[in-house]
Amino acid sequence: MAPEVSPRRARAVLVALSLAAFAFITTELLPVGLLTHIAPDLDRSRSQVGLLVSGYAVVVVLASVPLTRLTQRIPRRHLLGGTMLLFAAANAAAALAPTYAVLAGSRLVTALAQALFWSIATATAIGPFPVAVRGRAVALFATGATLAPVLGVPLGTWLGQQAGWRAAFAVLAGVGLAIAAAVLVLLPSYPPAAGGAARGSAPDGRRFAVLLIATALGIGGFMTLQTYVTPFLLDVSGFADAVLAPLLFVSGVAGVVGTLVAARTLDTRPIASLLTPLSIGAVSLLGLYALGALRPGVVAFLAGIGLAYAAFGSAVQSRMLQLAPGSTDIASAGVSTAFNAGIAGGSLLGGALLPASGARPLALAGGLLTLAALTLLAVDTRRGRVVRLEPTVARPPATRRPGPPAVGKPSGPAVTHRLR
Repeated sequence: MAPEVSPRRARAVLVALSLAAFAFITTELLPVGLLTHIAPDLDRSRSQVGLLVSGYAVVVVLASVPLTRLTQRIPRRHLLGGTMLLFAAANAAAALAPTYAVLAGSRLVTALAQALFWSIATATAIGPFPVAVRGRAVALFATGATLAPVLGVPLGTWLGQQAGWRAAFAVLAGVGLAIAAAVLVLLPSYPPAAGGAARGSAPDGRRFAVLLIATALGIGGFMTLQTYVTPFLLDVSGFADAVLAPLLFVSGVAGVVGTLVAARTLDTRPIASLLTPLSIGAVSLLGLYALGALRPGVVAFLAGIGLAYAAFGSAVQSRMLQLAPGSTDIASAGVSTAFNAGIAGGSLLGGALLPASGARPLALAGGLLTLAALTLLAVDTRRGRVVRLEPTVARPPATRRPGPPAVGKPSGPAVTHRLR
């Protein structure tokens, strides 16, 4: 049995792990903001520095499930504390990296730490909370990841511009040390299987598999455009360079709003919390394809995409805690793999379409993928409702002695409902 955790301590753990998520996502995306500073300093091309981000995602895809299986018996207090110490050491190595090879190696280590973190952090952070409010806790945990592109990456980029790119990674190393200390102090030690969210509350292997496929499709749809949103805004919408940053900020703020709105519905309407963001995302992406030259509409559609992406991510994590057919750690590793497969697949699809067709078809392709994810989940939901209430007719016995009917019992065939 897991030890009792006071509400105040549970909230403190939730905040600490949300900050850890903020730090990981900031680290993952930071080379994008510092690309023009890292490349000349290490005598590499910008495309080579860009590989520090795409290669990072590939490592997370490949390592999430194996690492989770290897470490599933280690108490989460020790495992998460060690993961954050590894994060701090890898960022310190990045800050001191004399060559591109050393920087790439430090990114590999950070990606391995992130693969393990996302596999175990959700169930650990949510476990102390009652089942009835876990969706809200998931959304609050996800706020850290949502804020990273809005605050973490811009702040890290600004610091790198002012004090050199190495300073940004050094600060992240210090943040990692502080979070590791907080985790080791606040999180009680107990066997992973004893955690409050160690198993799904309504396990269903088939529906969980559908959720993973829909996640990869939906995230792939979002990222087909999002990876190349800058050329879309410049070439299709005709915006000037000077307004790109404010436009992306609008999308980021909408993502924060989407996470906070999701917190109100995840516990009471888990299915609607999945379908609504995908609906908004599909409409926004297809709207950009149709009305990409109409600037006021573009701003609204960008906000819709940011809101939908963040809300959908929270809904997937919350649904995973319900449907996980076994360990939620393994299930979370599967969700992390699906997310990063969608990120990598969407980026590859967008990169293949952009040179041949320009930026506008990216919105159409992304919208169709998101619509496919929405359709898959909607059909699965309808099927689940039919299966849960399947009418069956109770047949009378094959042989029966003649006699008066039993008092109080119906003489005709009885209709029942078999629950599955």
